Amino acid sequence: MCIDSMVKQGTPLDRLVVVDNCSTDGTRDYLATLPLGGRIFNASNLGCGTAWNQGALALQSEWSIIMNNDVLVSPLWIENLIHAAESKSLRVISPALIEGPLDYDFDVFSQKTTADIKEIHRLGSKHAVCLAIHNSVWMDVGYFQPIPKLLGYEDTLFFNELKKSNIQTSITGASWLHHFGSITQTAMKQERGLSEKDGLANRYNYKLLNQSWIQRKLVKIQAKKHQSQSCQDEVKKYGMSVHGLRKNHTFEWI
Repeated sequence: MCIDSMVKQGTPLDRLVVVDNCSTDGTRDYLATLPLGGRIFNASNLGCGTAWNQGALALQSEWSIIMNNDVLVSPLWIENLIHAAESKSLRVISPALIEGPLDYDFDVFSQKTTADIKEIHRLGSKHAVCLAIHNSVWMDVGYFQPIPKLLGYEDTLFFNELKKSNIQTSITGASWLHHFGSITQTAMKQERGLSEKDGLANRYNYKLLNQSWIQRKLVKIQAKKHQSQSCQDEVKKYGMSVHGLRKNHTFEWI
């Protein structure tokens, strides 16, 4: 569905690199039928950090868009995303998101909201569902940690490096994705006998941040406060925000 949506919106598949972390279904046969810019088939699950690096290094473009496969894209999503970044002199940017079931017309929704709130920039925010990264960032902070046992903690470590280097980030209302949810993470939890509420990553990964307990607590409090205040400001001005959850056939803004 992700690639079908890209084809529908005219995304050039010769610029798309797909990294397969040892799937066991028919994914690789399907990928062989597509005119992709690259196919990387790993013999084992090397983790998302390694896979993200492999994809970015395959083409080494001015901008690399790291993204999940459980998403749908909207019209001009790449053009709008990069234009928004360049207009604000940003080197890292994420599109706005609706998460949850696809029980609404995403095409109609995204076209209307892109026009209505394209000027919204939630500065200081970002997400690893989709992340456009300028090639200068790799030179300044490096790539993602290629450690399979991190199991999804790679984005936290990368975001920490961005903050240490004072690299501004943003979520923009100029580009939209529908995100079905953490399908891969959920499947991996089931494989390991974990509940949905359990964390997949090693409980001690936080030590890699080299932060005290109080530092981590303050960072989380500040991030939550920033998200809450940004959402309130956006909803007050536009009646919606750049991050929504789809629940009971309605939108919940966060």
